[in-house]
Amino acid sequence: MAADATEPRDPCSIGDLARELDVTPRAIRFYEDEGLLSPRRDGGRRVYSKRDYVRLKLILRGKRLGFSLAEVREMLELYDSASDERPQLEKFAAALAARREQLERQRDEIDEVLGEIRGFERQSRKLLNARGVRRR
Repeated sequence: MAADATEPRDPCSIGDLARELDVTPRAIRFYEDEGLLSPRRDGGRRVYSKRDYVRLKLILRGKRLGFSLAEVREMLELYDSASDERPQLEKFAAALAARREQLERQRDEIDEVLGEIRGFERQSRKLLNARGVRRR
């Protein structure tokens, strides 16, 4: 069976996996050291399965969404142990809602600080203009 354009062949090397998902082999080894990936060994060579590929995609997605490695690990363990996907989806939905709320709070704080900065900029420019100093 030919590998499609979005997935590497099964099994694949660390280099193949790194290229496919645009990460460094060092990052993949880190996730392996953390127990999130467990490729089989062929001599000294790591051999990654489709399961490893999917897990790495989930790890990278979790990282991009701002989840900690502990949170990613918890979701992967739930995925591995669940006989149906409902508990995993409920946990994921709750984690997404918490992350969204955190980001919205941060955005509100950033907006507030930006408003203060704009006010100080205006005030500084007025003072500079009153003193005849030209704007750069």
